[in-house]
Amino acid sequence: MSMAGTVVADGGGSLHQRILTDISEKITSGAWAPGHRIPFEHELSVQYNCSRMTVNKALSQLAKAGLIERRRRSGSFVRRPQSQAAVLEIHDIRIEVEALGLPYRYERVARHKRRSSAEDRASLELGLAGPVLALECGHFAGERPFAHEQRLINLTAVPE
Repeated sequence: MSMAGTVVADGGGSLHQRILTDISEKITSGAWAPGHRIPFEHELSVQYNCSRMTVNKALSQLAKAGLIERRRRSGSFVRRPQSQAAVLEIHDIRIEVEALGLPYRYERVARHKRRSSAEDRASLELGLAGPVLALECGHFAGERPFAHEQRLINLTAVPE
């Protein structure tokens, strides 16, 4: 970075990629929280010593990736993270097996209520140890195993 606050290209990739990386790192690191206004295009073009079109290309990619929201005449703002739960689709195994024209059977193999281990806490992103329920079960299509399932339930969040 030069004394005037402009960024000097270091030869590592295109300038629009550098702008894209710099801004996305500020967002993902939490330095720029949701709702934070991104500097205007003309401010970024001065900072990076480039055209507004180069800045616009980077901001458009960030908007397409869902990291920022662009508002006409207001600027660009850091978006709130989208919930990942909407992406996760949990299939009903019974329906899948029956759609194959086979009889469905469920068998619980193990059920253990216990205090969470360090591995459990990492998996469930828990700060403190607490009660968990570990389940292991089998799903069968006819007499053949179809799926083996292991569940770990945080009993503090979802009581029995």
